[in-house]
Amino acid sequence: MHQDVTDLRNFYYRSMLGRSAQQHIRGKMLSLWPEAKGQTVAGFGFAVPLLRPYLGDARRVIGLMPAQQGVMPWPAGMPNVSVLCEEVLWPIETGHVDKLVVMHGLEMSEQPSNLLQECFRVLGPGGRALFIVPNRSGLWARTEGTPFGHGRPYTQGQLEAQLKRHAFLPERHLHTLFQPPSPKRFWRKTGNSWERLGERFSMVMAGGVLMVEATKRVQLPSGPGVKAHAPKGLKVLEGLGAAKPETARTGLGDA
Repeated sequence: MHQDVTDLRNFYYRSMLGRSAQQHIRGKMLSLWPEAKGQTVAGFGFAVPLLRPYLGDARRVIGLMPAQQGVMPWPAGMPNVSVLCEEVLWPIETGHVDKLVVMHGLEMSEQPSNLLQECFRVLGPGGRALFIVPNRSGLWARTEGTPFGHGRPYTQGQLEAQLKRHAFLPERHLHTLFQPPSPKRFWRKTGNSWERLGERFSMVMAGGVLMVEATKRVQLPSGPGVKAHAPKGLKVLEGLGAAKPETARTGLGDA
């Protein structure tokens, strides 16, 4: 079940913990996608805190917010680019999105298969999607005081398997939010140190958030239809060693 847009806004824009989470998740995203010049960028769920770096150079930026969550105008002080939409019916033409960010969308959805089909539909040739979900092994998925403590957490294997079932090809994955999900001053002051430590020892420390970049898997057409075949070479000696066809008997050949 989707959280209310007011709660999400208050967390990411009005709390120290939320601003820290926004900073680190956005930094990881920019390490994958440093720019989007001339491209169409869309975010679904509550992905708008991550999209601001693309406002200047992208051809178009769209913040898709599901009706179950609610919508807010974004960005502040600029022309609004956010829109209220049905969870599995987006007001975007097929194949028009170059970069798609899904945050607080997939784990909250009651129709994850249909949602992934819609993600696949809007993504264009060569487009890339970034799915950001709570890590089942991390502390953030166990804390209801943050948006990542709600919905359905994933392991990396679970998320990648679900993407593959819907014709996505996982390309890269990242983990972040190694810091404890606590608003206490000590943890906020040491948050950056925890992130550096977690990146260095990620094999033993579980980040609170899992990020998987995926592309569309395009398969060759199958089924009935005209199939092209490579022309066969001229076989000059073909038939020389074959038996001659039996001469048809006629009445003249009977003595």
